[in-house]
Amino acid sequence: MTNQTGLRVRPAGLADARAIAALHADSWRRHYSGAYSDLFLDGDVGADRSQVWTTRLGATDGKAATFVAEDEEALLGFIHVALDDDPAWGSLVDNLHVIYDRKRQRIGRRLMGEAARAVVEHGPGGLYLWVLEQNVNAQAFYEELGARCVERALAAAPRGDPAHLNGMPAKLRYAWPEPAGLLQRQ
Repeated sequence: MTNQTGLRVRPAGLADARAIAALHADSWRRHYSGAYSDLFLDGDVGADRSQVWTTRLGATDGKAATFVAEDEEALLGFIHVALDDDPAWGSLVDNLHVIYDRKRQRIGRRLMGEAARAVVEHGPGGLYLWVLEQNVNAQAFYEELGARCVERALAAAPRGDPAHLNGMPAKLRYAWPEPAGLLQRQ
């Protein structure tokens, strides 16, 4: 789907894995410094994200939906939703990232709307995500989209390796019990 500004949102495919991984690694480096170890962010994060996205986008089990936002020149953002991830909370927005110099241009809103549409079409259930406690800009964005902060917990280490963390960073669960409400907030 394309709008008047040339932004197009479409389902992601395996051919998008490299660009998604690069954006994901860049976003983690910019926003997760302090929570994730410098050694991980400055070193393995690119290869780690490449492996994750090649696997995710190669899956054909229908348990997830990934969308990219792009213009004629490049990938601008992406969102990944694990459908029916949690019996109480519903589907998980596992990743939402927009390139740094295109933030605050409604790209994240469009991607959240696509995720909500996929969840609504999939069937009943809520939508939720986890955000690092230090990422206050993302928290404000989710609250603006109608999410409520419902829980605080310790963040899991990327790939389960505690060496990838600095200390014990916290994460917050934000939830939308009715994801259809996001469709009006695009």
